[in-house]
Amino acid sequence: MHRRRRTALLFTAAIAAAAPLLTACGNDAHPGAAAVVGDQRITVAQLEDRVDEVRAAQRAAVPDDAQYQQVLARTGSLTRDTLHGMVLDRVLHRAARDAGVTVSRAEIQDMRAGLEEQAGGPEQLETVWLQQYGVAPDRLDDNLRVQLEAQKLAESLGTDTSRPEFWQALSKASDQLDIDLNPRYGDWDVQKSSRVDTKTPWVREITRAQTQQTA
Repeated sequence: MHRRRRTALLFTAAIAAAAPLLTACGNDAHPGAAAVVGDQRITVAQLEDRVDEVRAAQRAAVPDDAQYQQVLARTGSLTRDTLHGMVLDRVLHRAARDAGVTVSRAEIQDMRAGLEEQAGGPEQLETVWLQQYGVAPDRLDDNLRVQLEAQKLAESLGTDTSRPEFWQALSKASDQLDIDLNPRYGDWDVQKSSRVDTKTPWVREITRAQTQQTA
């Protein structure tokens, strides 16, 4: 079980590490959508709601105004990173489904219990996931499901989440899903299964928080 947890964390770390590298085509063919993944739309509203969940959790964890401003400065790419995670979750789920991989509620609970023990308790684990991976407490179980799917997919391929064979499976799923990102958020690199930034300086990313601040 310890090997599973370590490998799962590697996948979380890989998502976090890939985020800054995360750019490509996109168009206005899907108004109101931040991304279209297969036949599923991730709307701008859904993306902003997810970002708001993280910001609310960050604010609750850091009530001091000066410290909170430092958190905002460190997580300025939160919207794009969040969208990257939302898309990659769907890519991973497709790859896992194609490989016949499933994750049970009991497996999620078992993994969470083990991680809580390592972190020193439920609140400590939530804090770690919020600070390191931008996952709001209410989304922790969903994220652990992703980690387990990644681990079990890698095992079914006879590899681990750091190896090319694993990412090749995600690349294949990305290609099948024909992912289309709104250009304000960049583009999706099928080969890397990663969001990348488009070099269009005239396109500004406007988040709900920014809109509220300037209203």
